Amino acid sequence: MAFATRLFSRSTRQNIMRLEHAIPARSFAKGAGGAPPSLKGDEMLKGIFLEVKKKFETALGVLRKEKITIDPDNPTAVAEYNKVMKTVREKADLFSESQRIKYTIETRTQGIPDARTYLLTLKEIRIKRGLTDELGAEAMMIDALDKVEKELKKPLMRNDKKGMALLVAEFDKINQK
Repeated sequence: MAFATRLFSRSTRQNIMRLEHAIPARSFAKGAGGAPPSLKGDEMLKGIFLEVKKKFETALGVLRKEKITIDPDNPTAVAEYNKVMKTVREKADLFSESQRIKYTIETRTQGIPDARTYLLTLKEIRIKRGLTDELGAEAMMIDALDKVEKELKKPLMRNDKKGMALLVAEFDKINQK
């Protein structure tokens, strides 16, 4: 250790620390060029945030104007509350849970040609949404589809009116049980 301190003597330190030997860090910072460019994801998140903020402000604006009486025993108050919430959803472009599920079903099943894939997609949507099939309706619908396809001796297509009528008749039998 003593040797290291002698090697790095005072005169050596002064030579190293002289300004003519130093490179200013500022010159490196100038080359960096200012603020980093915004990324695509940042712009997307900003857009989402602004959209949600706009919807929130719209909903608050409606709620500030409307008078809400919360009384579950009063049918008039319940109807008025329902009307106000419907107005909030319409003006703020918000969907109820059933509207969201309906939209998801419409968009995810739009190009599906056969009934089996359609039913399997509905099952997948139900599972992803966390909805339970307590009655076992999906299994009964698949059984009805199997019966109709066995009768037709081919896969049931959604545009096959005769086959779909048979499937709906099977569903009606299930609903009567």
